[in-house]
Amino acid sequence: MTAPSGNDPRPTFARALDQAERQAASVRPDELDNRTPCADYDVRALLGHLVSVLNKLARVGAGADASEVPDVLDDIDDIDDTAWAGAFHRARGEVERVWADDALLGQMVTLPWATLPGRVALDAYTHEFTAHSWDLAHATGRLDRLDPDLAVRALEAFSQFAPPEMRSEQGPFGPVVAVPDDAEVYSRLAAYLGRQP
Repeated sequence: MTAPSGNDPRPTFARALDQAERQAASVRPDELDNRTPCADYDVRALLGHLVSVLNKLARVGAGADASEVPDVLDDIDDIDDTAWAGAFHRARGEVERVWADDALLGQMVTLPWATLPGRVALDAYTHEFTAHSWDLAHATGRLDRLDPDLAVRALEAFSQFAPPEMRSEQGPFGPVVAVPDDAEVYSRLAAYLGRQP
């Protein structure tokens, strides 16, 4: 997954975070146990994963070790229906504060799964947040609130980064699911990632 040298991925990353934050803020307490198309997560766990990813991004941007952050945060008291939205918002604020430094875009950062230039890492996470926004929207019935341009970008990037022939049973993406060529773009993205749209 590549972001061209000199390209600033932060505006598109911010749009993906806007979308994910809207989804997180819309989740009701009675939806937290809903299953998502992402096999490992119900809605609560997926929200915990998204906040965790933001925490990891803030840490690597600050030169710290992201491996110390669990993949899913489970210490949010979600009796209050604004708890997850607040956790996401705070974590996002820290990411944006750290990554406001233009120099980070050209520096190598070490993530739990790769060492990449900062701009490439943000580009990759833009597409992860786009895919997980669909997961949340699918699980809670809010598919009409998604930005199709983000899905077009994510589908193009995942087609390069995760071609079907390079997948394995242990990887994060299952076999491509067949959908009609004229299916809407989020359905095509989900199917490409091995989810049932």
